[in-house]
Amino acid sequence: MEQETYKKANILVVDDINANLIILTEIIRNAGYIARPVTSAERAMSAIDVLLPHMILLDISMPNMDGFEFCTRLKKNSKTRDIPILFITSSYSREDKMKCFKLGAVDYIAQPFDVDEITVQINAHLKIYKMQQELEFYNKRLHKIINGQIHKIYEEQKNVMYALTRLVEMRDNRINHLERIGKNSRLLAMGMALTPRFQEEVSTSFIETIELAAKLHDIGKIAINDSIVLKPTELTNDEHEILKTHCEIGANTLKEIFDKNAQNQFGRMAINIAWAHHEHWDGYGYPRRLSGTDIPLCARIVTLVDAYDVLISEKNDKPARFQEKCVEIINLDTGTKFDPEIVKVFNKLYRQFN
Repeated sequence: MEQETYKKANILVVDDINANLIILTEIIRNAGYIARPVTSAERAMSAIDVLLPHMILLDISMPNMDGFEFCTRLKKNSKTRDIPILFITSSYSREDKMKCFKLGAVDYIAQPFDVDEITVQINAHLKIYKMQQELEFYNKRLHKIINGQIHKIYEEQKNVMYALTRLVEMRDNRINHLERIGKNSRLLAMGMALTPRFQEEVSTSFIETIELAAKLHDIGKIAINDSIVLKPTELTNDEHEILKTHCEIGANTLKEIFDKNAQNQFGRMAINIAWAHHEHWDGYGYPRRLSGTDIPLCARIVTLVDAYDVLISEKNDKPARFQEKCVEIINLDTGTKFDPEIVKVFNKLYRQFN
């Protein structure tokens, strides 16, 4: 509220006794505010629908619906729950006073009425209400600004990820391999999100992130010599050991890139995938010999998707049942290389893979 609006604050007075309404209306008007007297809770609800009050003075003892019940209704409604309520009471019992505050009232007005005391109460609580409204406004504004900055940072970091992906693609001699890994990882994650086992772990943001992060699983190969990475024949044992270091190299590279923003979901997921996409469910993978659910979920997904893509890409001239043969191989490695629950989802979706 601006100062002018604040001085013209409208105050709803709810009391079934006309004499009380007349006295309180006069006090409110003399204080410079607009008084809106009504004789029941039902009429008060209609008045609130027409114009939201800045304050409510509410009698406790009224027929049909007493003040306590009406206050409870107001506090349950998001539209009216923050309006300051002052109870009007002729009772000085400690129980009634405590109940007033427990229901969410900010104060109570005792009878017989003291004009100066009531005026001070109204002024004070309207001022507090005004300050709360202003604070809420500035909090919303600040929240909007912060969200805008977060979105900007998110987009900038996403662009970094795209650039890194293009860099990795330059070192991969398999046509569209990384594109397939990203899309198929997303598809598999979508299927997992629909199952009771994974629905809490696989969120919408997880699905969106894995499509891009999965493409960086082999980023560490950038540091491995072409004679090993692109070797057309089988690698020697020494060469294979060198190639295996790409997991650690890739993860450390991504850590350096995202070191200043540990909360970045793209960064965290890409690091986990780079580290663990060669770990096996039974603990006989590399580089850390993780097993079971100690392997990050995103890495378990990419491990299966990558293995399937390698199998399905082995032959150019594929027989009619070649895809089924690849799926059979995946299933044979269930419980050793791959998470059995993820394989179950894969078996339902592989025909949709790119």
